[in-house]
Amino acid sequence: MTRAQQTISIALLLSSLYLACFFEIAPLPEKIQTEIVPVFPFWALITFGSYLLFKLGWGVFTFNDVPDAHKELMQQIQEARTELEAKGVDVGSD
Repeated sequence: MTRAQQTISIALLLSSLYLACFFEIAPLPEKIQTEIVPVFPFWALITFGSYLLFKLGWGVFTFNDVPDAHKELMQQIQEARTELEAKGVDVGSD
């Protein structure tokens, strides 16, 4: 099962569970049925947006490892050029 199929399956499961609660197919206490179930999609959307903003902020906060990643990437490029030149491939040089 691919990642997309898994995501679609989970989304369909959650939406069918929500619709069963919304249309009162699944028995819930009256207070939950009238006060929580109707606003649950908005709560889920706000929670998901907050999570994404946190992930974005955390990514910006921990952005300081770029020089090390640049050095590592340049080393890997040089190793790849060396391997390709050893096999007779002209890769050109900067």
